[in-house]
Formats: sequence, structure tokens, C-alpha cells
Amino acid sequence: MQLSFPIAPFEARGPLSSQLLTALSLPADDSGSSLGGFIVATAEALAGCGDVVNDDDLQLTLFLLYGLHYDDVVAADPGWEWHPTTIVARLAIERALESSLRAAIAQPPVPVSSPDAVARALFALTIDDQGPSLSRYLAQKATVDQAVEFIVHRSIYTLKEADPHSWAIPRLTGRVKAALIEIQADEYGGGRPERMHSALFADTMRGLGLDDRYAGYLDHVPALVLCSFNAMSMFGLNRRLRGAIVGHLAAFEMTSSIPSRLYGDGFRRLGLSECVTRYFDEHIEADAVHEQIAGRDLAGALAVDDPRTLPDIMFGAAVCLALDRWVANHLLAAWNDGRSSLRRPLPADVHDEPAEDHRAEDALPTRPLEIVTVAS
Repeated sequence: MQLSFPIAPFEARGPLSSQLLTALSLPADDSGSSLGGFIVATAEALAGCGDVVNDDDLQLTLFLLYGLHYDDVVAADPGWEWHPTTIVARLAIERALESSLRAAIAQPPVPVSSPDAVARALFALTIDDQGPSLSRYLAQKATVDQAVEFIVHRSIYTLKEADPHSWAIPRLTGRVKAALIEIQADEYGGGRPERMHSALFADTMRGLGLDDRYAGYLDHVPALVLCSFNAMSMFGLNRRLRGAIVGHLAAFEMTSSIPSRLYGDGFRRLGLSECVTRYFDEHIEADAVHEQIAGRDLAGALAVDDPRTLPDIMFGAAVCLALDRWVANHLLAAWNDGRSSLRRPLPADVHDEPAEDHRAEDALPTRPLEIVTVAS
């Protein structure tokens, strides 16, 4: 059988991501020669890093390593997904990221283990969060260019919406699992592919003339945006952090409904069409329901069934709020200074005309690809 591996069409952000991108275009082999020295290089990169959260090379490397567990991120030999070298390197970066987040984000007070107490604590945490109002800025001040940049940043998670949280399903049981599935079923369109939230967001991107294929704008977003998605993947893929992914989802749902209304209002203010606002309008009502399920039936029930997870439930919620706040700070600081929030400018013709519908095509961004053909 002939296997073809296109070189992932992303720009390396340092020596570590450069080595990984090259290796992922090659077949995974037992000797690990394609990634020779990668574990040592990872350790050296971590030792020399002062800020894992904002380190472009480490965050891109971790994003690619997680991408091996998702569809439509890296078209690599499937053997790389569980190759000892990629797993050891991923775990090392994960440990550093988790330690960095725990050091930077205060552990919220831990309530008693009851559904009502946990839900109240989570709602209080989200209400007390004093982050900048990115949604209000979009509603009242943003230009079309800034609105497009916002969508580009959001695309890294939202074109995969719900997937990182779904890793928790087999890590939960009973009523907690049922509550998560109830939320996720809505996220995935209730069995209607065109109603999946990721599909609605792809409609938004096409309505703005953007490429709706996953990671089409990966090179444009900073490390902080990658870190936000990486934190979700880290929580979801590690059973010991199942409390954190539940808390993250609860905070995510609790802080979605009102901002979604403001985002929709902002796009309407800019004269953009219904296909652009539909995604946000969908979340006004859906997430108002989801926040109740997430607070009591999901997070609250997990805390009762397994009180050991309660500190991480609160920590995961705090991480969600902190990363959203940091990303908002980044965008607003750039816009208030009159500059772009992106690492590199978008093509000049973006949002002039709706982009073509790429849903039936290969999900990788369009760039010249070098094909390596391997016999197996």
C-alpha cells in the first residue's frame, strides 16, 4: 500500500516546531530516527523558556502534537499519534503548561460538594471575573477588519467546537456523563450536521470571505490563542484532569449567552448578513440552557460523585476565564493602539467577497504541498 504524507502547511515558529513539522511529513518508524533528539530538544526548549503560555515554538509544537489526536489538523502517518517520542515530548510540555497555569491563576475557593453549592460557586466566579469586555467592544466600536480578526482568532477552537470537551465523555460515568452528552448533543447539531456549531461558525467565516478549512489561519494567530485551545485538549485528554475539563466547560457555557448576543449585535451594526450572525444567535438561547446543566448536573454532580475532582473543577473554570481574559486583553490592546491583533496580515481581499464553500474538500489550508510517498 502506498501512503502519502503532505508536509503540514504551517510556518515553524522555532527549532522545535520546525523539527516536528519535518518529521510529520515522513513515515513513523520504530527507531524514531525522524525525530531523533526531539525529546532532548524539548527539554532544552522548556529549560530556556520563561513563559510557556506565550512561547510560540512550544505552543505550536504542542498544538501539532495534540493535532495528531484530532481529524483535519495534520495529515501525518497515523503511527505518529501514539509514537513514544511524540507522547514523551507532549507530556513534558503538558507538565510545564499545567505548572505555569497553576502558578499564574489563583485557585478559587472550593465549595462544599453539593450540586447547588458548586453551581453557585461557578456562577459567582464567572460574575466576579473582571475581564475586559471584548463583546461590548465588538458590539459598539469594532470595524469590519477588527471583526474579521476576531473571527480568525476564534476559528482555532470554534471550527472544532465541543471536540476537546468531548474527550471527557468516556472519563465520566452515570448522571455526569449523561449531562455532558446532553450538552454535547446540542453542540453537534442534534444529529443534523448542518446545525453543528462548528458548521454554523464555518458559515460565519464564509460569509466574511474567509477560508473555513480548519487551521487555515494558524500562522496568523499568536501563541496565546494556541494555548487556549491546548489547555482544553490537555484537560480533556488526561483522565486525572477530568474535573478541570468539566469546570472549563461550565465556565465556558456560563459566559457565552450574553456575549453571543453582543457579538451578533456588533456584526449586525456592521451591516453583515444573517449567515454571519447565525452562529452567535444560536448561542443566546442554547447556552442559557447549557449553563444550568453544566453548573448543577455536570460539575455539581461530579463533585458529589467524586469530591476529589472539586478543586480541579474550580481550577478548570478559572483557567477558562483567565485565558479568555488574556486573549481579550491582547486583541483590545492591539486595536486601541491602531494595529492588527494578528501575527501577520490577512490577504487584502478578505471579506470583499464570500469565500467558496470548502466543506467537501480536504480540510487542510491551500498551499503548495510536498508529497512524500512511502511503501508499506
